[in-house]
Amino acid sequence: MKTRITETLGIEHPILLSGMSWISIPKMVAAVSEAGGLGLLATGVLDAEETRAAVKEIRSLTDKPFGANVSLLFPGAAQNAVVLLEEKVPVINFSLGKGDWIVQMAHEYGGKVLATVTNLRHAKRAQDYGCDGVIATGNEAAAHGEEVTTFCLVPSLDSGLDIPVIAAGGVGDGRGLAAALALGADGVAMGTRLMTTVESPLHDNYKQLSLEKDVYDTLFSKNFDGLWCRILDTPAARKSIKHGLTPVDYLKAIPNSRSIAQMLKLPYYKLFVGVLASGWENARQLAFMANAFKQIRIATEKGDIENGVLPVGQVTGLMHDIPTVKEVIERTVKEAEEVMRELAKKAEG
Repeated sequence: MKTRITETLGIEHPILLSGMSWISIPKMVAAVSEAGGLGLLATGVLDAEETRAAVKEIRSLTDKPFGANVSLLFPGAAQNAVVLLEEKVPVINFSLGKGDWIVQMAHEYGGKVLATVTNLRHAKRAQDYGCDGVIATGNEAAAHGEEVTTFCLVPSLDSGLDIPVIAAGGVGDGRGLAAALALGADGVAMGTRLMTTVESPLHDNYKQLSLEKDVYDTLFSKNFDGLWCRILDTPAARKSIKHGLTPVDYLKAIPNSRSIAQMLKLPYYKLFVGVLASGWENARQLAFMANAFKQIRIATEKGDIENGVLPVGQVTGLMHDIPTVKEVIERTVKEAEEVMRELAKKAEG
């Protein structure tokens, strides 16, 4: 299946792995790229040294195109972006910040850059930067979508941009891929579907729980990590969003942020002072994220259903099995092609 995005990125199928912390690790990235899609490494929980090592590991596992993402709001993200540029990673995806400098430096070695966006204003800015495409995150998506759904966001961006649009949110099978293409997208990013696969490092407790849930079984709130975020509906998730940041939660953020500093190998006093100096709103946002990161990590790695919280999209209700990455991608493309053939027949009839 050829689209502008397959031609731009040099891939076989217009399917990308969403960059998910503790999920989009080298073996997952390589599995998606080997299956003809584009794997995206999540660097948000890696320091610069770990990011470089992860890039090298991916290259040891596949010679196909791959990418990596950086969430520029996170501590250490700029340093990780520099590593990706030094390693000449074929595709860099940035979000939550100004990435014009990434575009300029990536284009110098022939790299491609995708910006994750949730509205046309940000998408146009990304196009002005020289981005090679945008990932449009709709309301249905896991984690950080906003209020507009994929079915409205994608055609809005397609009408206002010249660069390719990649739809993220609500795509878990070939029907979703065909729908996204019909809306004007040139590809899709899949997170929830791909994290419930054989190769995914997601704990089996949450793989099974994701299969049990319906399309109604997610929560959408700003009270989990400070941004609009969609998470799996569990007692722990409901508790985490009930009150937002309480005084107790601020106290919890101190040791949790210390853990983040250790994880990213940043001197804690520098992180703490830097956060305070950045202003109250930014400090509040990072306190949210410190607590959320802990809950996501124990869900992902330990399978702790009592205390963990997992970002998932509404598409969790469309999943009924745990296939391999290759099976997901191949059957998604096959089903999309079948859907489009049937639609063409109906149009002719």
